[in-house]
Amino acid sequence: MLALSRMSLRTSCAQAYPSRPVRLLSGFPAGGANDILARVIGQWLSERLGQQFVVENRPGAAGNIATEVAVRAPADGYTLAMLTVTHAINASLYEKLSYDLIRDIAPVASIMRAPLVMEDSFPAKTVADFIAYAKANPGKINMGSGGIGTPPHVAGELFKMMTGIDMVHVPYRGGAPALTDLLGGQIQVMFAVLPEVIEQIRAGKLRALAVTTAMPSDALPGVPTVAESVPGFEASYWGGIGAPKNTPQEIVALLNREINAGLADAAIKARIAELGGSPLVGSPADFGKLISDEVEKWAKVVKFSGARPG
Repeated sequence: MLALSRMSLRTSCAQAYPSRPVRLLSGFPAGGANDILARVIGQWLSERLGQQFVVENRPGAAGNIATEVAVRAPADGYTLAMLTVTHAINASLYEKLSYDLIRDIAPVASIMRAPLVMEDSFPAKTVADFIAYAKANPGKINMGSGGIGTPPHVAGELFKMMTGIDMVHVPYRGGAPALTDLLGGQIQVMFAVLPEVIEQIRAGKLRALAVTTAMPSDALPGVPTVAESVPGFEASYWGGIGAPKNTPQEIVALLNREINAGLADAAIKARIAELGGSPLVGSPADFGKLISDEVEKWAKVVKFSGARPG
């Protein structure tokens, strides 16, 4: 009887959910890809479920501050967190995190996957040309990124690890100044998150040498993949939603179902395409596997690079 009453209570809670506004925490500033995704999905969930999903930006410590808030919140579905590949990198980059991404966060739903794009400021026509030049000129190529441990940094370190070339990493405080120096020739290469540079590429201000996903990107037709020259290379920006551990499975299932419905909506698909990404539909278990696979993958790259937070 006790088990039945508990099940009944959980079911009634899930049926009533959400009965008040839900916080959706983004660990990055307004205007970036993570924030845009949060607002697109938050608006969809607000319309579908009849309660406001309020995006709350809490930038700092590469997204860790917002995630720590989510981990400490009640596991009732009223506090959710935007998760990205950055969180998977942080799991090994930071030696003392107050949370464990896999243990303390319940995966809810993945939303988007987008390539990083390899851009250079000197006339290598292909990735193979770039590698040949780098091997002939060890230590003479400066690789820029928006900071130590960012997706562009570790994508470049993965490239170094898989090709055996020597490039000097130049970390900046954010991607914008790095891109400025790439255009000015102070750095020679960058692995930029596509949503953040797609407009400059479309305007002809930046040249895309290759995309880092396993498959070519519809957003950049005709641009090859890095993997065509470096077999097995893959790096991507992805985003999704997590909840505190022990959030009722009924609530997780409801949110997953509604988010996947949103990813099938023409307007949301078009917005994701504008960012250079593609919808990443899947179950909570699928998203959990992606997170654990990425934590393992990037731990090897972080160890190779010797990176530590700046």
